[in-house]
Amino acid sequence: MDPTQEARLQLTRRHFFSRSTLGLGTAALASLIGEDLGAAPKGSEEIGGLQGLPHFAGKAKRVIYLFQSGGPAQLDLFDYKPLLAKHQGSELPDSIRGAQRLTGMTAAQTSFPVAASRFEFKQHGRSGQRISELLPHTAKIADDISVIRSLHTEAINHDPAITFLQTGHQLAGRPSIGSWLSYGLGSENQDLPAFVVMVSQGKKAGQPLYSRLWGSGFLSSRYQGVKFRSGSDPVLYLSNPEGFSQDDRRGFLDDLAAMNQLRLEEMGDPEISTRIAQYEMAYRMQTSVPELTDFSGEPESVFELYGEDSRKPGTYAANCLLARRLAERGVRFIQLFHRGWDQHQNLPKEIGAQCADTDQASAALITDLKQRGLLEDTLVVWGGEFGRTVYCQGTLTAETYGRDHHPRCFSMWVAGGGLKPGVSHGETDDYSYNVAQDAVSVHDLHATLLQCLGIDHKRLTFKFQGRHFRLTDVHGEPIQPILA
Repeated sequence: MDPTQEARLQLTRRHFFSRSTLGLGTAALASLIGEDLGAAPKGSEEIGGLQGLPHFAGKAKRVIYLFQSGGPAQLDLFDYKPLLAKHQGSELPDSIRGAQRLTGMTAAQTSFPVAASRFEFKQHGRSGQRISELLPHTAKIADDISVIRSLHTEAINHDPAITFLQTGHQLAGRPSIGSWLSYGLGSENQDLPAFVVMVSQGKKAGQPLYSRLWGSGFLSSRYQGVKFRSGSDPVLYLSNPEGFSQDDRRGFLDDLAAMNQLRLEEMGDPEISTRIAQYEMAYRMQTSVPELTDFSGEPESVFELYGEDSRKPGTYAANCLLARRLAERGVRFIQLFHRGWDQHQNLPKEIGAQCADTDQASAALITDLKQRGLLEDTLVVWGGEFGRTVYCQGTLTAETYGRDHHPRCFSMWVAGGGLKPGVSHGETDDYSYNVAQDAVSVHDLHATLLQCLGIDHKRLTFKFQGRHFRLTDVHGEPIQPILA
């Protein structure tokens, strides 16, 4: 019997109470961890997931989230505002800006000149999506993606804004969206984690990213994301030390599992069961990960599709290709973070470099998934934590300008299972400063993703400290017009 299954069988209510001296405190612990400690294991423990999920037949089975860290400028990428050219350099009207709070970087400005985008927009595909010249490859998949132009958020600074997009709350400590899905739906592959994270860096240094962004919060640590790195050792501590054979490792893990099992029987701590399971997962990953990250079998046409950078481990393009390989293998949630979108000065040059890093590979991922029949059950999300201001930060010249953080409206695109392709949803005002129609909150976005996966966002909960928590807190409704 697998050590994880054995651990779960041993942890019955009678055993739990008999081994503990905590009395009613033990019952409280059982309540807090949100599980029936006497329940029989649900099939394969490695696959996991909650009984009764999905709640209904979802069209998506997995998510690839292409997070563009720093806040891409919607005005220069997706939100076409031709009338701004007439107002170039003029003061942003108070009626538009209103009582909008400012960051510390522009709070001292006495003038807020309008900076129209210097990039050309054209309509593409049968859908007529208006997309910037900065994204020529994304333009080719215009009929495969739905662009949401009316997103808004509550946070104006990077850390709370990114935390909000990843966890549904601005303060650290909640489970990330990948952890929620790992907890609720489990994995389709016993040899790989349900939740994998990769981070790449643009040509400019970006905002720092913290491991809590893919953490499990108050859920068991088995649901946290596993970060893959570039190089010969994609996952830390996966390789055997020199002189330590695979047979040695197997024997070591068996002995360690036996000791952990004794401790589990004594203490009844669910994290000990998690530790046993994660050691076993690491052992299986010693075989699965090298095969996963070996691109030698990919045909030349794939590298041409994703771009030359896809040959270089750790680049955004290589991570996109790896995301497709993970999706093929049934990984539930694949998160790519790409840093460098925080363009407070010299935006035209810097955003051009960011798009050169990401445009081809993002579009290639959609094309590749579609060709392989995977897009129909894979949900792909592209976007950052907020948008950028229409007014210029710093000095406005003909060739350069900067934009500050802007939470009131920003754009993202989504594609794949459960979503209508080629749809444009929501509108902003003529200045791309306020949402004018069909506002979409972060909670609405999360509710929509869960809906595509067959999850009622109000019913995926976890009881912690006496309260039933959920990803969408007490808010959110699915965006019905973009659901297939």
